[in-house]
Amino acid sequence: MAKATKKQALGRGLSALLKDPVNDIKSAEDKNADKVVGNIVELDISDIEINPFQPRTNFNDETLKELASSIRELGVIQPITVRKLAFNKYQLVSGERRFRASKLIGNTTIPAYIRIANDQESLEMALVENIQRQDLDPIEIALSYQRLIDEIKLTQEQMSERVGKKRSTIANYLRLLKLDPIIQTGMRDGFISMGHGRAMINIENQIDQLEVYEKIISNKLSVRATEALVKNLNNPTEDYTEKTVQEPPKHIKKGIKEFSEYFGHKIDVKVTKNGSGKITIPFHSEEDFNRIKKLVQRAK
Repeated sequence: MAKATKKQALGRGLSALLKDPVNDIKSAEDKNADKVVGNIVELDISDIEINPFQPRTNFNDETLKELASSIRELGVIQPITVRKLAFNKYQLVSGERRFRASKLIGNTTIPAYIRIANDQESLEMALVENIQRQDLDPIEIALSYQRLIDEIKLTQEQMSERVGKKRSTIANYLRLLKLDPIIQTGMRDGFISMGHGRAMINIENQIDQLEVYEKIISNKLSVRATEALVKNLNNPTEDYTEKTVQEPPKHIKKGIKEFSEYFGHKIDVKVTKNGSGKITIPFHSEEDFNRIKKLVQRAK
C-alpha cells in the first residue's frame, strides 16, 4: 500500500506545477513540461469538462454503480486521459466511465494523464522509456502498452520495434488488462505474479477468476498449481461432467454422512452412471491437512 501512496503523492506534486499561472505549461517545449508528459497527475474533477464530441452517450446505471463501488474500494486503477485547454481547464479524452463513477461517489480529484500541445513525440518517448524501467509491475507495463495503442496509434508490431520486445510478449501483457480489477490490484501490490495472472486470463467468467484468485492467496499456490487449477476448471474430467454424474444411491449418501462426521468436513462424492466415482476431502490449511492425514493413518 505504501507504493500506491507514493504514486498519489507524486501526482499531487505534479498538479502543483500546473497551478502556477506565471509558468503555465502550454506546450511540450515549456519549462517542466517533461515532468508532466507521460506521468500521472492528480487533477481536480471540477477542472475537467466532458468532451462534447464523445460518441458514447448512454451509460448503464447499474454497471456505473458497480464501477463506483470498485473505485471506492480500490481507487482508479487506470487513470483517465485529458487534453489541456487552458490554465486549470481540461477536456476529457478517454475514461468517461471512470470519471462519472468517481463523481458519483463524491471524489474531488482523479488521477489523469495530460495531453498538451505538440507532445505526441515526447509522450511516445516517455512511454517507451517508462516500459524499459526495472521497477514496474506487470499492470503498469500493460497500461503503458495500452496507451501507446490508444494515444499514439501504434500497432503491436510497431511497439515491438520501439521497445525491443517480441510481439507475443506485448500481447501477453495487454491480456492482463482483461482480468478483474481486484486481481489487477493484487498483481500491482505483489500478492500474485504475472504468471498467476496469465493463468487466470484463460478463465472467461470474472466470478470464477475471483474464486481462483482467493484460492491462490489463501493456499499460497504456485504458478504451476494455478495453471493446473485453471485447466481443471476449464476442462473438467469427462467422467464427471453434468452429463455423466448422477444422484448418489442411498448407501453412498449414508456413507457421505459418516465420512463427513469422521473427517470434520463436508465430503463431496460424485458417482457416474457406470457406478464409479470420486471422493473429495477438502482441507483449509497445512494444520488441517495434517489432521486429516492422521485420521487416514489411524483408520488403516
